[in-house]
Amino acid sequence: MAGVLNIHNFPLLHSVPGSRKTPMQSIPTIRATSETPTSSTSTSTSTSFTAPPNFEPPEPKRFAVRPDKTWDIIGASLALIFRLGTGVFVNGYSVSFVSKDAIPPDQYCLEVAGYKVKETSKLGPRPEKPIEIYEFEGCPFCRKVREIVAVLDLDVLFYPCPKNGPNFRPKVAQMGGKQQFPYMVDPNTGTAMYESDDIIKYLVQKYGDGSIPFTLSLGLLTTLTEGFAMIGRMGKGSSYTPSKLPPKPLELWAYEGSPFCKIVREVLVELELPHIFRSCARGSPKRQILFEKAGHFQAPYIEDPNTGVQMFESAEIVEYLKVTYASS
Repeated sequence: MAGVLNIHNFPLLHSVPGSRKTPMQSIPTIRATSETPTSSTSTSTSTSFTAPPNFEPPEPKRFAVRPDKTWDIIGASLALIFRLGTGVFVNGYSVSFVSKDAIPPDQYCLEVAGYKVKETSKLGPRPEKPIEIYEFEGCPFCRKVREIVAVLDLDVLFYPCPKNGPNFRPKVAQMGGKQQFPYMVDPNTGTAMYESDDIIKYLVQKYGDGSIPFTLSLGLLTTLTEGFAMIGRMGKGSSYTPSKLPPKPLELWAYEGSPFCKIVREVLVELELPHIFRSCARGSPKRQILFEKAGHFQAPYIEDPNTGVQMFESAEIVEYLKVTYASS
């Protein structure tokens, strides 16, 4: 399924502190380079992970919505209206229609009415290692940061911090002194900070052209519309579901502007599964990378180094994650 946007529970006017303290014992640290997920420390469990019995990845079906997920996708799509499509396009996005012969068949592109769609964007400096962000889906301040990640086409190692999550909420308090989200760590510069607006300013100066997109520069109005954008999902992706923490982060090819990607991210957060987020909004050169890797481009696409599973299709990805990682 291809994608379009994201949503949630909505605390609107204040940065989001944690709801309760959790004892800081056996707090896992999962690190990853920009290419290969690795882990340095994990929980004391020695659980091994395998794909579900008789598992076969589904065939990708472009723009198809499984009937039982129709209302999920509709609810997740409401954010397109409230956020005016922020997170759908990479910075400097432009598009033109060219003849079919102008773009070779081994290059990703859309085809419309007998023409091919040529998409370009303007990227800033690329970080050598993924930015690390501690956050959760049902937070408007976190969503602001996820949108700039899409605009700047950054790779991010997300550490989900759902309410009552036992692993990464306590770690944020340990590192920064308080449970407040989002919290960003840039391993490329050693910079760490709270406050969504400060994180956005830092990222555009370091990895963009220095300018903050208009829809992210409106102060309280931005925060309010981020909150309204989450109404259609009513807090999904905010609360912890008991799970088994894998030794390696999963890898998700997705983008903030897609409702299909949204429902997968919700489950990753609820299960507190760290994941490397390969942002691939419209105009991203990573669309071509995934096209070459998988023989097809569609978002979301997940790679799980713990089981070897690689798959498209949001509804089936959600089921796979629950079967594999939710505690029975």
